[in-house]
Amino acid sequence: MTARAQVDVFDKARNHERLEILRAAREADMVPYFRVMESPARPVVEMEGAARIMLGGNNYLGLTEDERVIQGARDALETYGTGLTGSRLLNGTTRQHLELEAEIAEWMGAEDAIVFTTGHQANVGTLGTLLGPGDTVVVDSGDHASILDGCLLSKAKLRPFRHNKLDKLEKMLDRATGDGGGVLVVVDGVFSMEGDIAPLPEIVALCERYGARLMVDEAHGAGVLGARGAGTSELHGVEDRVDLRMGTFSKSLASCGGFVAGRADIIEFLRFQSRAFLFTASAVPAATGAALAALRVVRTEEGRALLRRVLDNARYFRDGLEQRGFAVVSPQVLPDGTDVVTPIIPVLIGDDWQAGLMWKGLFDAGVFVNTALHPAVPPGGALLRTSVMATHDRPTLDRALEAFSTVKAAFEAEHGPLPGPGEHGRRRAS
Repeated sequence: MTARAQVDVFDKARNHERLEILRAAREADMVPYFRVMESPARPVVEMEGAARIMLGGNNYLGLTEDERVIQGARDALETYGTGLTGSRLLNGTTRQHLELEAEIAEWMGAEDAIVFTTGHQANVGTLGTLLGPGDTVVVDSGDHASILDGCLLSKAKLRPFRHNKLDKLEKMLDRATGDGGGVLVVVDGVFSMEGDIAPLPEIVALCERYGARLMVDEAHGAGVLGARGAGTSELHGVEDRVDLRMGTFSKSLASCGGFVAGRADIIEFLRFQSRAFLFTASAVPAATGAALAALRVVRTEEGRALLRRVLDNARYFRDGLEQRGFAVVSPQVLPDGTDVVTPIIPVLIGDDWQAGLMWKGLFDAGVFVNTALHPAVPPGGALLRTSVMATHDRPTLDRALEAFSTVKAAFEAEHGPLPGPGEHGRRRAS
């Protein structure tokens, strides 16, 4: 008699722990995910039949509607067609790839750069290649999921430390020196949920003290921070002390894809060894053309003006939310005594279901935000993640703030008070 599997591998899809919550949320039209866009990614979008202020994207400089970026995509489409149907290794490399890699390296102040089809692949393909079973990788607990995926793929020893806690990082580095292999520290420059910045000067110093290499994920920092927009490493003045910097085209560069910049020998090693690079199709030409055009805009005086404007809008919106009684992050103090608010402004709600109710109220009021629920955040730490663009004008931001006030008043009248100013920092520290 033929033996049969004891368990149907598909059972988990029919019996997972959040299935009932998802059903209830669908019945109440409270699912904040997979909502359908019906227009380009602008400050105000058409979504499911209505105009809604977009506070849930990563289009920080608003370049998705810049005519030069659109023309860059058109030119690439007309020159190379809809797709290259092969990997970069074989028939998928074009002159615009080489130009993009050269200009990214120059922008980052690095010797060389490599372009991946997606940002996720950039992290997975780099970490899964440079790390091996004998190595140790030290990661911030707030790092992006693609970093964790790359670490797991590598089979290196994983040593996480509590978010932005330098004493915990040093403890992990001390332990890692006894593991016997190479040590790599990987942190986000700007953390995608909290919007806070890694203390890179201190992290760099610790890495140098313990002989570890450092990789910084600048997905939400490149095209946002620094005088030329090169990211958190530039903002902190430690570009020459960070070994590798990863970034994406799907945020400020108004396209899709990813890159890693660093020493030429490391980048060349990735070109011939990274499976995520070698065994995936090259990005569609329109995506590469748009990214190259967007990068060229960022590197102009007009681009620098956009960098200033998005940070001005972030501070304005954060302050407006705090004035209306919401729990938001405080401006982050930099080593020179100045402070900064990144375009990611999380609003602490606490309870998952209450976050869904607030999201629905804002959606109905014409404002789209993201929600972050457990396990994306710790239990009791549900957030509404808002993000602003350089191209949001003040009247639009004011309408969004008034919608927050109106929805908050209606919510609290029925469900009680939401967390208030100052509570975001206290809950994170506890």
